[in-house]
Amino acid sequence: MQKPNPLGGLRHVAFLVKNFDACLNFYRNLLGMSIVWQPDADNIYLSSGLDNLALHRAPQDFSPSKHQHLDHVGFILNNPEEVDQWYEYLNHHSVDIKALPKNHRDGTRSFYCADPDGNIVQMIYIPNI
Repeated sequence: MQKPNPLGGLRHVAFLVKNFDACLNFYRNLLGMSIVWQPDADNIYLSSGLDNLALHRAPQDFSPSKHQHLDHVGFILNNPEEVDQWYEYLNHHSVDIKALPKNHRDGTRSFYCADPDGNIVQMIYIPNI
């Protein structure tokens, strides 16, 4: 099977945060990132222009000794079709797929897989990047 087009970079990161409002203040007001999308009170997506940072409110039982702060990393793809091409390619190579390709409400398209250590990787098309 032929490998799809090269990745567009590692420009999407998602953190689980206990101090959601304080983290939002840090990234938005101190670092100057703009809000791209806020689907609900527990999730917000920010950007400094060429990147995408997701803040996800950590569950009540969140503990750094039991959970990691990093929810997942996202590799940017150039168009929605490449999401499906990468899914087919990685699935063909028996990569552990965690979520099938799908369209999201904000116009993105992605799927999730795991690296050999179990770290979650999102292959994502984001229209404004």
